Amino acid sequence: MNAYTLRIGATDQSYVDLDDPTNLEFDYVQRIADVIDVLAPAGERIRVVHVGGAAMTIPRYVAATRPRSAQVVLEPDTVLTEWVREWLPLPKQSGIKVRAVDGLTGIGSLSDGYADLVVVDAFLGARVPSDLTTVEFFADLARVVAPRGIAVVNLTDRGPFRYGRRVAAGLLEAFGHVMWSAEPSTLKGRRFGNVIVAASALPLPVAAYAQRAGSGPYPYRVLHGSRLDQLVAGARPFGGTDVSPSPDPPFDFFHGP
Repeated sequence: MNAYTLRIGATDQSYVDLDDPTNLEFDYVQRIADVIDVLAPAGERIRVVHVGGAAMTIPRYVAATRPRSAQVVLEPDTVLTEWVREWLPLPKQSGIKVRAVDGLTGIGSLSDGYADLVVVDAFLGARVPSDLTTVEFFADLARVVAPRGIAVVNLTDRGPFRYGRRVAAGLLEAFGHVMWSAEPSTLKGRRFGNVIVAASALPLPVAAYAQRAGSGPYPYRVLHGSRLDQLVAGARPFGGTDVSPSPDPPFDFFHGP
């Protein structure tokens, strides 16, 4: 099996199967792929921007399932990118272009309505950088996403989601429509875990996504509408000087109980 896990420090950043890019080992990555699959049918060309690249698992998935798609990866770590190009090379004519720029700067440079999909999956160590979850950044993100497009953000948190609720509040303010998904144990506050938050200017394909997210070996539950409003109620978006990275994962998140 020609598959590899990229680990930076104590954090597993990416899993890549060079023979089968649709083999997505991490459950949260599969949930991001589910968003892509309900956004556009297989084979349809889409324009995607990725904030954060690492070993480029999702760009490879898009290239395999939707050939000829135009993809831009915003990854400031040039050393990592060169290492990936050497040891985990991208397919020829993949359509994946990597820009050595941070997400804030890279999104700011794109034209209005540029992307059908923006995936924000960027971590500094084990934490989401604070500048990628502010209401100012989300407003710029909403400018770049096409009217029928979707932005999807991967974050990590634990109930009662003091951090994640504020991120969702910012996305609601910028886009208007949001859905939130996580494993049941994470939703109930039993464990620290990934939360996938998707946002759009138009109603999201919640039913189709929920069916996919709930059918895997590690199913995610989906919150939207009034249930999401209850979760987010009273949360204030990050912005201005009131910013914060995602919370530090607990020790057992990497090393077990």
